[in-house]
Order: sequence, then structure tokens, then C-alpha cells
Amino acid sequence: MFTGIIEEIGEITAITPAGDGWRLTVRAPKAALDAVHGESIAVSGVCLTVVGSSPDTFDADVMKQTLDVSALATASVGTGVNIEKAMPVGARLGGHIVQGHVDGVGEVVDVRPGDAWSVLRIGLPSDLAPLVVDKGSISVDGTSLTVSAVSEPSAAAAWFEISLIPETLVATTLGSRAVGDRVNLETDILARHVERLLAFRAVSEGGSR
Repeated sequence: MFTGIIEEIGEITAITPAGDGWRLTVRAPKAALDAVHGESIAVSGVCLTVVGSSPDTFDADVMKQTLDVSALATASVGTGVNIEKAMPVGARLGGHIVQGHVDGVGEVVDVRPGDAWSVLRIGLPSDLAPLVVDKGSISVDGTSLTVSAVSEPSAAAAWFEISLIPETLVATTLGSRAVGDRVNLETDILARHVERLLAFRAVSEGGSR
């Protein structure tokens, strides 16, 4: 379990084919310092398991399914990634509940820089659109953010906007995002539970008529 509060920006230093997946080596001195075999680290929002480490790097395996559903598939050596270690029991929840289970991939469709902040508009798959609400929480590349605007339900293409404060711009990879970049999205777990409950209610009510 994670909070979406990024602890450092890491860098992919090696990608080694492993079966139908990859083994990533990530340089992240803060995370690697006390990393232990088997622990979870979120890499741009994807929960990965540490399989090896050095004083400033850690290794993690990425299976094909993860590559198929996340933006990690487009990563290469030198790619910057957001790093967060799992939340310890009893810690403050500074962001929101983030599982590290990517729901889908979005694409940056507009970047509007401001005097001290930046607004990103991100297109998202239509099946995720009902789970994203104005002023709600969303994880973008592992970063806990508040949605500042959403497309209308009738819009031809679904999108949402996030407003990035100076701290987020410098402390995460989102500050360097450009139009066309792909990002990992994880919607609010509470919204997913509600959607599932409503789906079962609709089936139940339909069958009782």
C-alpha cells in the first residue's frame, strides 16, 4: 500500500529481458539504501517487488501483463521514474490510498504552464471516465493528485485535468511531461468499489423483474 507521496525521482539504468517480461535496474539511492529482498516499491505507480539491490540501485521483475497495461512498456534506459516505498503501518496518509495497481494508461493532451504552476490535461480510456470526479483523488505515475476539471459525460473523448504546484513540478517526473507522453493511471479505490456494487445491484434488479 502506498500514499502517492513521491520520495525521489529514480532512473532506469538497465533493462534485461526475463522470459516474456523484463528485469529493471533502477538507480534510487534513498529507496535502495535499506531495500530488502521481497519488499514492494512503486515505480511510477507500478508496485514492483525488489529481487536484488546495491547501495544506490534495486532490481525488480516486470511481467508481461504489467507491461501490457502500463506505460512502463515505453520506458528505456535513462527514463526517469517516480519512486515511493510502501507505507509503514502507523504512518500518516499524506496523499490517498494507492495500491500500485495501474488501471490504465492516459496520454497528455495539453500542458498549460502558469507563473508558478502547470495544468496538465490527460486523456483517459472511456471505461475509467466514470471513476474520475472533479475534486476527487487520482494517481498519475504514482503521484497522488486532486482532479481540477473533468470532461462532460457526453464528450467524444474523456479527459481530466490536474494542477501541479511548484513542489510537484520539481519533486516528480510530471514537471517534464509533454503532449503525447503516456502516464500510468490508478483511480480511487473507493470509486471502483462503488462502481462494482452498482453493477451487481443492476444485475440483481434486472433479474428480479
